[in-house]
Amino acid sequence: MAIRTVLRMGDPVLLQKALPVERFDTPALHTLIHDLEDTMQRMNGAGIAAPQIGESVRVVIFGQKESDDRQNPRYPDADAVPYTVLINPTLNPVSDVQEDGWEGCLSVPGMRGIVPRYTRLHYTGYDQYGNKIDRLVSGFHARVVQHECDHLDGILYPMRIKDLKDFGYTNVFFPNQDIQDD
Repeated sequence: MAIRTVLRMGDPVLLQKALPVERFDTPALHTLIHDLEDTMQRMNGAGIAAPQIGESVRVVIFGQKESDDRQNPRYPDADAVPYTVLINPTLNPVSDVQEDGWEGCLSVPGMRGIVPRYTRLHYTGYDQYGNKIDRLVSGFHARVVQHECDHLDGILYPMRIKDLKDFGYTNVFFPNQDIQDD
């Protein structure tokens, strides 16, 4: 389909609460998902949300397809997350336990920050055909879902950083690693 321009931090669309999807299995929804896939793959993203490409609807995609056996160069040490289209998600932490971890974002290129996230999460939603998704996840999978779903509520990861000394350029924090965050 198409690689779309990713909006950058400061764009007002990224600060809006996205609208729910009302109709599934439509040509417009399938086109949006293909554009998200193409854009995420081109930019080596772990996930992407519709608002990041200027579409203020509650759609995110994340993870890797089984046919893609390469490590994500932006998160080379992360566990694999199954490819998922998640529409109109609801997230519920399984406990109050949070863990700090490094995050980056396609809308905040070249930077990383330490963000607290729930370690275990139950999420529900729908795929593009209207089939129910219901998962209990942990680790990097839980982090990615929380990060992407934050976009649907107008939240970018720097807004969650507790101490701005933990926010800066990727090549400064990780000078000896080839992490591609451009």
